[in-house]
Amino acid sequence: MDAEISSDRTELPNVYPWEQGNKVIELQTLLRSHGFDLRVDGDFGSRTETAVQSFQHRHGLRVDGVVGKLTWAALMADVQPGTRLLKLGSVGADVSELQGLLLVHGFQVCRNQIYDAATEAAVREFQHRSKLRETGRVDDTTWTFLRGRGLSAVPRKQNRWLRSSRKWWG
Repeated sequence: MDAEISSDRTELPNVYPWEQGNKVIELQTLLRSHGFDLRVDGDFGSRTETAVQSFQHRHGLRVDGVVGKLTWAALMADVQPGTRLLKLGSVGADVSELQGLLLVHGFQVCRNQIYDAATEAAVREFQHRSKLRETGRVDDTTWTFLRGRGLSAVPRKQNRWLRSSRKWWG
């Protein structure tokens, strides 16, 4: 079985308790975005297994602790944009939302729920145009700019006596 999640395929491998690696990191990141308090360490230990079983139970899936096709689909289906850091290899509905926003901003990317090399290149270019740090990762700041909010201008501090209707002199 692969040790890494390939960004060029839509189906993720089954992940079993006690496995380790990048696919477990992706799993833990998705579980965290669904509200589970987990350390993202790439180790599918007992806490991750308990979180997987709880998630499976909540979504009416077979509760076996194994992350297969249906569990991956449920994890990726309703993850909210901005709840996790997106980077090369990330998959899910939030990646699709990102790709949609990139399309709105004029970038040619495929809306396939996979954070692939083309998506990363578009994010880097967007960050460059927006004068953000070019990391290729989508954090809270990048989400804010993609949504068109940008950083609000900080009002200039004025001297209090200039705004007062009372004179400052005697």
